[in-house]
Amino acid sequence: MQRDLFDDEHLLFQETVRDFMTREVVPHHAQWEKDGIVPREVWKKAGELGMFGFSVPEEYGGAGVKDFRFNAVVVEEIIRHGATGLGFSLHNDVMAPYVVDLTNDEQKQRWLPGFAAGELITAIAMSEPGAGSDLQGIRTTAIRDGDHYVLNGQKTFITNGINADLVVVVAKTDPEAGARGTTLVVVERGMEGFARGRNLDKVGMKAQDTAELFFDHVRVPLANRLGPKDGEGFFQLMHNLPQERLSIAVAAVAAAETVLEQTIEYCKTRQAFGRNIGSFQNTRFVLAELATETDIARHYVDKCIRALNAGELTAVDAAKAKWWTTELQTKVIDRCLQLHGGYGYMTEYPVAKAWLDSRVQTIYGGTTEIMKEIIGRSFGF
Repeated sequence: MQRDLFDDEHLLFQETVRDFMTREVVPHHAQWEKDGIVPREVWKKAGELGMFGFSVPEEYGGAGVKDFRFNAVVVEEIIRHGATGLGFSLHNDVMAPYVVDLTNDEQKQRWLPGFAAGELITAIAMSEPGAGSDLQGIRTTAIRDGDHYVLNGQKTFITNGINADLVVVVAKTDPEAGARGTTLVVVERGMEGFARGRNLDKVGMKAQDTAELFFDHVRVPLANRLGPKDGEGFFQLMHNLPQERLSIAVAAVAAAETVLEQTIEYCKTRQAFGRNIGSFQNTRFVLAELATETDIARHYVDKCIRALNAGELTAVDAAKAKWWTTELQTKVIDRCLQLHGGYGYMTEYPVAKAWLDSRVQTIYGGTTEIMKEIIGRSFGF
C-alpha cells in the first residue's frame, strides 16, 4: 500500500536528513562504534540543519511546530543508515516534551536555544540498579534545603549519559508519599557532586553513550525543578511515556523494513544448489510472511503518529505499538539473518549489526511484559 503519512515539506526535510547522514555520519560511524561515543560536533552540525527541537518556539531557535512527522523522519533515516549511535531520538522525542512543555519562561531562556542548536545535549535519568520498569521503586532522593534540593543516588542505563549537559533526574522529594512523592529536577554539567561512571559496554548500539550517573549531595537549585511544585514527577512521566514508546515503534518498523529490503536483494543474488536462494519456496514464504507483518505494522504506527499529532494517542495504543513492533523487529531481523546463512553472522554484513542493535528494543522504554500489563489493565479486570 502507498504510504501517505508525509506531506511535501516532510519529504523535503527527509532529503536534508538523508544528505546529512550520508555526508556526516555514515563514513565515520564504524569509528564511533570503536570509540563508544559520537562526537559532540556532529550534534552541532545536525542542529544547524534544524534537526532538533521542532516543537521549540521560534523565539528560542526552534521551528515552533508540534508535528511528530518531522521526528519520525529523523528516526527513520538514522535507522535506515544503521547509525544507532546517534542519541537524537532521545533528545527530540523523549526530552522535548519535558524541556518545552514543563519549563517556565526563565528555564526556557536558559535551556531551549542550546537544545534546538544541538549545543546542550539532554538525557533523562529514570532507571536505577534496583529499579527499571518499576519507577515507583526508585531510591534517588532530592531533599529540600533552603532554596536547593540535596540530590543523592545513582542511575544506570542512561542514554546520552556521557555527552549530556542537562539531565532530568527522577527523584523522591517525599519518600513516604509513593507516586505523589516523585519530582523531576534538572542537573546541569559541572554541578559539584555529579559524576559519570562507566560508558557501559552493551551488546549492540556500540556508538551510543550509555552511562552510569552518580549524585553525591548535589545541590540543585529549586529553579531547576520541572513543574510548579513538588510531587508531580510520576504523573509527568506517565503523560510523556506514550510519545517515547511511539518513537521506539517508529524505529522498530524502520529497522524491519530496512533489513527486509536488504535481505530480498541478497536472496536475488546468493546462489545455492545452482540457483539463487530466492527461488526456493521456503525463502519466498518466509519473506512473504515478514513483508506482510511489516506492512501491517507500518500502517498502525503511522496511524499512531496521526493520533499523537491530534492529541489522541492513548497510553494503551502506544503500548500496543511498542510491544508489537519491537517483537516484530527482532523476529524479522532474526529470520533475515537465517536467510543470510553463515554470512549473516559476520558483522561486516548489515543484518548482523541490526541483529545486535535490535535486542534492546523490547526492553527499554518499558518491557514487552509491562506493555502487555498496561493493555491488560485497560480491560477493567
